[in-house]
This record gives sequence, C-alpha cells and structure tokens, in this order.
Amino acid sequence: MANVTLEHVWKRYGGKVEAVIDLSLDIKDKEFFCLLGPSGCGKSSTLRMIAGLEEISQGKVLIGDQVVNEVEPKDRDIAMVFETYALYPHKKVFANMAFPLRVGKQNYSTAEIKRRVEKAAEILEISDFLDRYPKQLSGGQRQRVAIGRAIVREPQVFLLDEPISHLDAKLRTHMRGELKLLQRNLETTMVYVTHDQMEAMSMADRIAIMNFGVLQQVGTPDQIFNHPVNQFVAGFVGDPPMNFIDCDLEVSGDKWELVNESFRINLPQEMIDRYKQNNGDPKGNPKEMVLGIRPENFVVTDKQGGDETFPADVYVTEPLGEEMIVDIEIPKNKLKLKISVDRDIKTGDKIWLEVMKNKMHLFNRETEKAYF
Repeated sequence: MANVTLEHVWKRYGGKVEAVIDLSLDIKDKEFFCLLGPSGCGKSSTLRMIAGLEEISQGKVLIGDQVVNEVEPKDRDIAMVFETYALYPHKKVFANMAFPLRVGKQNYSTAEIKRRVEKAAEILEISDFLDRYPKQLSGGQRQRVAIGRAIVREPQVFLLDEPISHLDAKLRTHMRGELKLLQRNLETTMVYVTHDQMEAMSMADRIAIMNFGVLQQVGTPDQIFNHPVNQFVAGFVGDPPMNFIDCDLEVSGDKWELVNESFRINLPQEMIDRYKQNNGDPKGNPKEMVLGIRPENFVVTDKQGGDETFPADVYVTEPLGEEMIVDIEIPKNKLKLKISVDRDIKTGDKIWLEVMKNKMHLFNRETEKAYF
C-alpha cells in the first residue's frame, strides 16, 4: 500500500474556472481519508486528479514516492469506485468482478482470477450472487459488486467517489459500517469523497473539508467537530448545524463579557487565557464577534431572569424519538436546540436558556476565523 501526497495542486477549467486552488495534502499509508464539502467545492476534481482522469493544471501528485502527473490511470495501481455502479448489464457478477483482471497487462491465470474474485465476494458477502446478472440484485448488492471489482485488483490506493449517496437511508447507514470494516481488514489506503458530513465523521481517520476549491481544515473527526478553524467548518459539520449569534466582547479589567440584546455571558478564565495566547489582549472599544453554539449545548433552565440566562420564544418543535429539535427566536436570531423529549415544550411557549460555556466557539465577525 502507499501514501498519497498532493503538493500545491491546482485544477483550472478553460483557464478561468478554478475548481481546486493550491491544495496540499498528505494522506497516510493505510489511512481512511475523506474529502468533504458541498457540491462544487472541488473534492471530486481532486479525486479524479489522483486517479489520472483529470489533468493537473499545476502542482504534483505522488502515490508512494512516484510523481504520477504524467502516468496513465491504468499504470497508477489504483482502483476507483464511482457513485453509479458502472456494471456491465450483460455480464454476470463473477464476470463483472473479474473484468479488470482479464483486460490488464498482468496476464492472470484462470485459477488466480477465480481465487481473487471468490475472496472478494466472501469479504463482501456476495458469494451467493456470483451467477446472477446485475438486474437481479438490489442497489446495495450492486454497490458491493462494484467495490468487489476494485478489491480484486489489490491496488495500492482505493478511490471512492460518493459510492453510497444514492442508497436509501437505512442501507447507507449499514454500508458506512461495512466500508469502514472493509478498509480495516484490507489494510489499504482509502480516499473517500462525500458531501455527507455524517459519512465522513463516522468513517474517516481524518477529514479534509473544502469550499470553493480551497482547503479549509484537515483533522480527525474530533478536531473538526470540537475545534473548527472557521465558521464554514463549524456550520458544515453537525446536525442540526451550529447556531451563530452576533455579539460584542466587552473587556473591563479582569472581566470579559459576551454581550448582545439577549444576554451577558462571562467568559471563563480558561477561555480568556486561550484567547490571549492566540490573539493578544484586546483593548479599547468592544470587539465585534460571532458566538457559535451547537444545538445540544444549550440548557433549558427554570432560572428566569438569572445573570446569564435569557428568554426565547418557541415557534416549532420537531420530535425525533428520544430527542426533539426546538426552533426558537430571540431578537435578531432564530436558533435550533436539541433537547430530550422529556421536556414539556410546545409551540408558543417562552423558555429560558443557559449556554454551556465550555462548549462555546468564538469567531471574528469579519474574517469568520475562530479565535482559538
């Protein structure tokens, strides 16, 4: 297996449209690595440049120690799984999975082809379907065949472009676990493209988040979720997404407060220390900020009118089994909470809230970058 390295890679279409901008990544050997972002962010273009299906406008792509910019896709020792199954409808499952071994230049024996196909089928639990045609399979089974066709090649790197996005919700959940287990069992490098943050967070060792062709952050799921570097990352990861509230930071001696029309929140000393370490000690006028709070990091309280509590009007409730999403309104802001359904909250109620201070995120209102 091999690591994959991108050094200052650009992708331009027609000389004007920049799909990928100065992208550098170091994907480790045997790592499950996700490229995550909205449609049009450049993640699929990046994957296709690694595969050799798109020309690299600038920069270098290395697989292992070899620069592959000018290497044909068939000679890169990679296997790719597409969103569409791309199976041959007139060939049975065995023939579909064996096809890359029969058309390559390695000249595999019939016995070796049979061994590889049967081994892949056993791993994917589709051994009973080898004599069927694709039309006789479910969507999940067809996707397993497409993955099996990649496995039989025993490549250095697997590239997967949204392979389960078209499956129903229950099957997607099942396939997430299957793909993660498969990658562990094969001990291979896997680069996985998705727009679904749940897929990336649940499967990846590390995630690279992109937007408009620009890399935003690389990190483990924990780092991405708990330490986002900017508002885009913070808002893209999480369901429901993070709430953002405009406020001012007022500093008076040792007292630091986040202030807006609804609340005054004292910053804990640990947060003050981290702010100073990264940004210096603010002086003078109040500093414009954005407070980020995830829906699960509010507390509904009975302390009406407390120093750091604030009222909110409930305008929608969305029960989800054991949890409930509550849409609330405060002056100039509509927010979402995630709370237990045990709370007797109804549309039209007025509730009082506190913020979990150790879960707060602060962003620069102009640059949208996190302060720590």
